[in-house]
Amino acid sequence: MRSFAFPLLALCALCASPQASDRVQGERWSYTSPTGVEEYCVALGRVPGGHYRDADGAAEQALCAMDFYASDIALCPKLRSTSPGTFVYLIDGDKFAGKQAEFERQVCPRGELVPAEARGAPVSFKVTMNEQDTSATFSTAALLYYHFSRYFDASIAVPVAVYRSMDRSVHAERVTGRGLEWTEGHKSLKMIHAAWQDLATVEKDPQRYPATSELFTADFKQIYGVMLHIHGKRFGAEINGTRESGWGVGQNEDFQQTAPYLALRSELPVLEAIPAGLEQASRNPQLHKAMPTAPPVAQMLYWMQGLSEITLLDFIFSQQDRIGNIDYETIWRWVEDGEIHQGDSPPDTASGAQQFRRIRLNDNDAGGRTRYANYTRKTGMLEKIRHYNPAIYQRLMALHTDFEKQGERYAWLRDSFGLTERQLKGIVSNTGDAAAILRSTCEAGNMRFDLDPDAYLKGAGPSPGKVDCATGL
Repeated sequence: MRSFAFPLLALCALCASPQASDRVQGERWSYTSPTGVEEYCVALGRVPGGHYRDADGAAEQALCAMDFYASDIALCPKLRSTSPGTFVYLIDGDKFAGKQAEFERQVCPRGELVPAEARGAPVSFKVTMNEQDTSATFSTAALLYYHFSRYFDASIAVPVAVYRSMDRSVHAERVTGRGLEWTEGHKSLKMIHAAWQDLATVEKDPQRYPATSELFTADFKQIYGVMLHIHGKRFGAEINGTRESGWGVGQNEDFQQTAPYLALRSELPVLEAIPAGLEQASRNPQLHKAMPTAPPVAQMLYWMQGLSEITLLDFIFSQQDRIGNIDYETIWRWVEDGEIHQGDSPPDTASGAQQFRRIRLNDNDAGGRTRYANYTRKTGMLEKIRHYNPAIYQRLMALHTDFEKQGERYAWLRDSFGLTERQLKGIVSNTGDAAAILRSTCEAGNMRFDLDPDAYLKGAGPSPGKVDCATGL
């Protein structure tokens, strides 16, 4: 069943303090659990002026079409990493077609990401969990990163994310209880076992979770989070940094010593900054081993643009766990009829197609909360950047202006995500600070607007031109 632009409105009268909630707005689907609880999937309304592709809409539709109770859908508790997520599998192969219960009993305990008995990689259903002995996870962050990346028309890939709720009692029995059982007694699974333990405790008594409405619907009958399709491989030190200085500030400083980031920091013109960044990074043995040969210029330009986008988004959302969590997918890019096209493989008609490692931000769940440590801010990443894409800069300035005037994008942010007033103010304030930092660099004459990998791929050289520091126009 589906309807449109329907807010999931409810009061949270029992919450001790305001928290993010299930009050989201957008196109919704509804499902009924075995106990008669009505669950929802919501594709949030789109940001005004956003750059969405047809594939985004198709992905939203596919995610929200997944009925957890259909015989060809299986739910497996995550038995790896650190957060208590759920893998949602499509099972229509010969052995387990229509045998949901058998798949969950026999295949799920193995903890494989892509079992042969399922059709491809799973969809991830992630919920919020921020207890002291668990890793930081805020499900709303994935929604923020998805939609804001489309507003900025980012070159990096950020997965489509939709809101999803589920009957609390069914989730506790079918997922949480099994996750707790299958991780018990395994030393390597200590943190995720603690996460399942905490989730089991609060699912029995939601009032034991401090930020109740970040995890449960207002009537406490459902748990909620996000669904997204994660794929790709993890970058090594060449993008994620060496991480030799430890977690927190240290690894964020290490990240800024990678070749693409050093090139972003260089005062030289962009095509001179690239070899300078590569040479400086190669002095570190770990970075030299990770990137023994210089990548093509176009690849470096896309990585530089990607890192500039990551630092902007992470600054706006106070991301505290980015380093070590940057992935990639292998794609082809080519020029046809004067336009850039990309895909998993080049068409036969394309000439000069090049293969790239495109940055993917799959793991975006440690942002959006005001209590998270904003390491992009703490380590001055934006202040150090000397090369920027003029279109991204212009969109940032326009977003800041809209937020100041409480315009249509401000209203969209306020009404769509179920954010608290404090979280809303935090995002608005961070956006203003990011705009001020980059504008200050521009006004000082230290910003070169010569970062345009698409133009380079088309055969055009960098053309910085003049940019109005206040508007980006």
